[in-house]
Amino acid sequence: MRATLIIAGKEFRDGLRNRWVLAITLIFAALAVGISYFGAAATGTVGFTPVATTVVSLASLAVFLVPLIALMLAYDTVVGEREQGTLLLLLTYPMSRSALLAGKYLGHALIIATSTVVGFGLAGIFITVLAKDVDAHELWQAFSYFILSAILLGLVFVSFAHLISVTVREKTRAAGLALVVWFLFVLIFDLALLGLLVSTGGQVGQEIFPYLLLLNPTDVFRMANLAGFEAARVHAGLTDIAAPGLFNPALLAAVLGAWAALPLAFAMWLFRRQGA
Repeated sequence: MRATLIIAGKEFRDGLRNRWVLAITLIFAALAVGISYFGAAATGTVGFTPVATTVVSLASLAVFLVPLIALMLAYDTVVGEREQGTLLLLLTYPMSRSALLAGKYLGHALIIATSTVVGFGLAGIFITVLAKDVDAHELWQAFSYFILSAILLGLVFVSFAHLISVTVREKTRAAGLALVVWFLFVLIFDLALLGLLVSTGGQVGQEIFPYLLLLNPTDVFRMANLAGFEAARVHAGLTDIAAPGLFNPALLAAVLGAWAALPLAFAMWLFRRQGA
């Protein structure tokens, strides 16, 4: 455990030195404040929008940004060490391969969590202070759950990045696979699902459509942020597809947690079976 924490601390300090934490924090803060204030610009007005509108808009944009940041942060976790020749040195230390990978994962998780909490938290404080007609309790209820789910979404794709990194032998290939994973879950999956529904006239997949969404962590993230708030469900049209009891915020958070755990467990299993 001590070795894992040492590796995690090193990864977090590297993130600070490389300005990852600062960059992600500023991106998240600017995104939240900008969407909240300029979200109604298309209607010819500016100003802080209702909490439900802000949550819907943030969830819609964060689902593109958070996975990409997480993948770019961690795609070279193992393959980068292997290319630089430092992996052999790390493996000579008295710790298991699982402890090494767990430490790197924990360090990246700390970067994602810190940046998300500070970035969106600062934005929440900014909105609370400057917005005139915003219910602070409703705002922080929505923002707290959004921050938690955004962290979980980031951890899902950090897990995918680690799995990619232990699978390939070249950083360029790892970067390419990371982009493939991003396209698959963020763009292609939903297009394929929509194509299935349209091509069959809604006859195939209509009953299982809500459950198919659970096969994509980005869709789970969207549902998690929309399911807990009636106004947000109306904005997003969730009331038309919701299966009884499925779109429960706690359940969806647990599903995101499972999505984060499974790729990491598989990555550890592969890493233990590999040579240096």
